Amino acid sequence: MPAMRTPSVYSQDDPLSEAIRPPETETDDERQTRLEREAEAKRVSEQIDEQLRIERENLRRKSGDVKLLLLGQAESGKSTLQKQFQLMYRPHSLDQERASWRTVIYFNVVRSIKHILNTLESWDDSLEDELDGPSGSQFVGGSNSNSRSASPFQGNAASSRSIIASLRRRLSPLVSADAALADRLSGGVTVSGSGKGGVFVRSGWQARTIENALGRRRARQSEEYDKKQDDPLVQEVSRMLEATKDEIRELWALPTVKGLIAKRRLKLDEWSEFFLRHITRVAAPDYLPSTDDILHARIQTMGVAEHVFDVNIHGKSVSWHLFDVGGARGQRHTWVPYFDDANAIIFVAPVSAFDQAKEDPRTNRIDDSLQLFTQICSSPLLKNVHLVLFLNKTDLLRTKLENGLRVQKYITSFGERSNDYETVVQYFRAHFLQVHRRNNENRRVLYTHFTSVVDTKATQRIIGNVRDSIFRGYLQSAALV
Repeated sequence: MPAMRTPSVYSQDDPLSEAIRPPETETDDERQTRLEREAEAKRVSEQIDEQLRIERENLRRKSGDVKLLLLGQAESGKSTLQKQFQLMYRPHSLDQERASWRTVIYFNVVRSIKHILNTLESWDDSLEDELDGPSGSQFVGGSNSNSRSASPFQGNAASSRSIIASLRRRLSPLVSADAALADRLSGGVTVSGSGKGGVFVRSGWQARTIENALGRRRARQSEEYDKKQDDPLVQEVSRMLEATKDEIRELWALPTVKGLIAKRRLKLDEWSEFFLRHITRVAAPDYLPSTDDILHARIQTMGVAEHVFDVNIHGKSVSWHLFDVGGARGQRHTWVPYFDDANAIIFVAPVSAFDQAKEDPRTNRIDDSLQLFTQICSSPLLKNVHLVLFLNKTDLLRTKLENGLRVQKYITSFGERSNDYETVVQYFRAHFLQVHRRNNENRRVLYTHFTSVVDTKATQRIIGNVRDSIFRGYLQSAALV
């Protein structure tokens, strides 16, 4: 019995070959059309194969990526820390957006001046002590005419009011630019329930600020400052700053302003004082923000901004996906979707804020930070996540303590402890460690650092330590180091 023969793909017995065989009556034009159609089908098939290959490669690579969350209350220093990561791992990208920060810094300056003038107005442009007189009677807002007439400082107070009134008049055009700068940065977007009068920006605002101003889809950003590309609004504010820099210096140097600051009647954020001290440089016509300026500039993040860095560890490059998450109370619900596959969290707590109650006047900011840290530590989604605590703004804490501010006045549980820096920071650290111990089922280590994230050299050294601890704790188990 002859052996059975399996049909070849070329055999007439193969039904597929028979089905795709061109008809014998095919013309040359039909043949050309058929070949072109087959070539296109082959191209599409190869393109799909290549896309699948890329997706498989990306999936393979992403299994070794690190997802790092920056969490903490608003104005804790998260975005400044993100800039330090950017400066360390993608310095060229900071150079590319350098000119865009000019808008933010001008906004910071204008809003600071507006805040100073508004505070002076609420205190009748005069120090309270200038109107107390020997009896110590209180005068607020010009309501006490008897203390005004009795005061031996009447002449000085009248002179101070006259000077401030003149400065207010000359600075009025600059202050009026506040709303336009805020709108340029936010794109007109407001965030309900996230602080009073805050200006929030979405991810990618640096490019959009320029694009919106120039009415074009894309704008060239370069390390070189090109005045022709500048926003007309920013040019106008620059001209006003240059014209009024002497008035700004005079306002900042006024004894009345210094007195209100010393008496805690006028509270300025750290970035306000930084830029007002450097107003001559900031107001220069050819001003381009320095790296230090960018680190001190303040703009509130809305939503979640992702930043990707290639981090080298032991000769291997690994992608870090750093998520800077808006910390205002009204935005914290956006955090949860990012918890699921996070590798590590840096929680930033501003220890200098013991005398502040930012969003909720009934809640001290240290208490708010501890409550937030409790939620992070107790979250089931984060029980295995590498946790790093930055007790931030230690430089500002030290300054406040040296200026005589007493912690006990704002945090009664501090008791009669010594009001020196070391005692205070260890007191705050102990409270955060206690929260972690109470919510630490898996006995994970909490890495704690005292930081001032505007200090580039110290912060980048700490970032290096954080990088190494994350790789030891997580990536070694994945055989990536």
